[in-house]
Amino acid sequence: MDIHHLQLKAVQIRMDLLRMIHKAKSGHTGGSLSNTDIVTALYYRVMNIEPRRPKDPDRDRFIASKGHAVESLWCILADLGFFPKEELDTFGQFGTRLIGHPNNKVPGIEMNTGALGHGLAISVGMALAAKRDNKRYRVYCLMGDGEQAEGSVWEAAMAGAHYKLDNLIGIVDRNRLQISGTTENVMGLDPLDEKWAAFGWNVVTLEGNDMGALVEALEAAPAAPGKPTLILANTVKGKGISFAENVPHWHHHVPSAEELDRALVELSAERARLTKRGAEQHG
Repeated sequence: MDIHHLQLKAVQIRMDLLRMIHKAKSGHTGGSLSNTDIVTALYYRVMNIEPRRPKDPDRDRFIASKGHAVESLWCILADLGFFPKEELDTFGQFGTRLIGHPNNKVPGIEMNTGALGHGLAISVGMALAAKRDNKRYRVYCLMGDGEQAEGSVWEAAMAGAHYKLDNLIGIVDRNRLQISGTTENVMGLDPLDEKWAAFGWNVVTLEGNDMGALVEALEAAPAAPGKPTLILANTVKGKGISFAENVPHWHHHVPSAEELDRALVELSAERARLTKRGAEQHG
């Protein structure tokens, strides 16, 4: 899928996840909106996956360490056909498989996650297994920036560099907000790029809602053989919804009917703009 169609797909996923959260009356809205471009780039362009063979031993692995922001992932897996899209209507309902964190009873989910700080350690183990089994698959781990305050992240970071896991790509959704405020007020992280580099990782800093930049960086990994890669993706929490962007309480805010309508109008306008631009470029 080219950059233009990836951008259109990300708009669709944002619309889907907002409808899903509104119906469920529960969900982590802001972080799902900030990571949508990242997960879209991975699933529709970068990763080697096949929805009809979710347990293919040679598949790439994706671990959503910031498991609370699963809504974009549910929408993407459904859109790709890992499970029926109609099942999105059950999100957050009694007895559903689609709970508020990744659930490995759902095809396409590798591990149950959500206890922050665990995902990278799991990813290190998967990447090390690939090396020892002479497999070519890669492991992608999406972390939150608030999660960087967990000590287990840095234990895993040391191990990834020690074992020279250049088949491991960590991604930090650096939207600078968490449930209780800005990351720098809660637990200062900067200079985050220098910290990861000091732990032996190849660090790439980019605008995490820029689809072209994401694809370029993800497809270039590993840019430093013998080193794991860390993509520091500077994103906007609530991306795509003007009244939600960079607003802390949208971390777990459920849009009202009025807010949903306003958001869908904005996203529809963005879809129309992208469609027109695409027609002009290819006309």
